[in-house]
Amino acid sequence: MTPRSAGTSAHGAELKRCGMARACLQAVKYLMFAFNLLFWLGGCGVLGVGIWLAATQGSFATLSSSFPSLSAANLLIITGAFVMAIGFVGCLGAIKENKCLLLTFFLLLLLVFLLEATIAILFFAYTDKIDRYAQRDLKKGLHLYGTQGNVGLTNAWSIIQTDPCYETVKVWLQENLLALGIFGLCTALVQILGLTFAMTMYCQVVKADTYCA
Repeated sequence: MTPRSAGTSAHGAELKRCGMARACLQAVKYLMFAFNLLFWLGGCGVLGVGIWLAATQGSFATLSSSFPSLSAANLLIITGAFVMAIGFVGCLGAIKENKCLLLTFFLLLLLVFLLEATIAILFFAYTDKIDRYAQRDLKKGLHLYGTQGNVGLTNAWSIIQTDPCYETVKVWLQENLLALGIFGLCTALVQILGLTFAMTMYCQVVKADTYCA
């Protein structure tokens, strides 16, 4: 084999590797974009429900006196906005094939996943303490019922005072423990899928840059 033919063969192999890398990148790119588009739309839905609750409930805030801003509406609005932001970063990173954005998406999603796992572990480890604290906090909130400056708290108690709120919630959680567990598992699987897509695409971008440089 002459040096010229060897060089041609090597160049052809490089072009082949470049073509394969680009093909893999395009496949992962569209999967990543579709996943993040659904992720973003899910965030829009959660945000919409939060805004709807805030608009329809008016000054109905919370049953907790320790965390007056911790209402269902506020939690949904914050969660929806955060999910939308993560989904947007993922979509942009996929379309632009930007390594920085892909890595940012991966780290944000990993942070959320670890935070959720930590909260779940702490919840099961300190169930009794959380149970006692929740009952004590609700009783404290009930003592503030009708007092000046606690309109949201008063409205909240007015809506649910016909039923023993804490016990009702506790029984509901116990009855739907399996459904909640399945929901949590599905959420974790979706997040792991997102992490896998992000890291796979990041590696494919690096490969494409290396072989096609």
